[in-house]
Order: sequence, then structure tokens, then C-alpha cells
Amino acid sequence: MTRYNKLVRDKIPEIIERKGKKYTTKKLDTLTYIQELKVKLNEELNEYLETENDEDSIEELADVLEIIHSLSMIHGKSFNDVEVARQKKFIERGGFTEKIYLIEVEDNE
Repeated sequence: MTRYNKLVRDKIPEIIERKGKKYTTKKLDTLTYIQELKVKLNEELNEYLETENDEDSIEELADVLEIIHSLSMIHGKSFNDVEVARQKKFIERGGFTEKIYLIEVEDNE
């Protein structure tokens, strides 16, 4: 039996069952759920960082986005609220499309 001990997508038990396999799951309390979402976010982000092609990159970014959806709900907001916050920051500070790499800023003392 393979041990996973990790948060999985909601339909994974159903998929395992269709393959004729047995599994064990448990429902997480809210604090543990938040912790595990953060662990999963880190896992998926690392998987994205290790991708070597556009197709795999998009798949991993989709996983990151799904976790962001779940985290926004945990914090009592919708994904749309996250998007509104993103747009506000974009208007105030811009995005990252110009590829600007800041090297230093002179201190005026």
C-alpha cells in the first residue's frame, strides 16, 4: 500500500475507486485544511518551476490557480475578489510584462 498523506482534489477517491482500489481518507478541520492548502501550493509551485515546456507549465499553473480559488474561499472571499485586488495592484504598480529587473536604488541620506 502506498502512503500519500496529502491533500488531493475532491474527485480523486472516486477515480481510485473506479480503478478497483481501496483507499483511506479523512476530512480535515479548517486549520489543518489551511495548512495543507499551503503545503499543496508550495508543491504545485515547485512542480511548475521544474517544468520544461509550455504544456506542462500550463497544467501546473492550473493546479496553482485551483489552490488559489480554495484559499480565497477559506479567507471569506471569492476568486473574483482576488482578481479585483490583482487589478488594483496592476493599476497602481503595473504587472511584470516589461521584464524590468531592479538592480539598485540610490539612498538619499
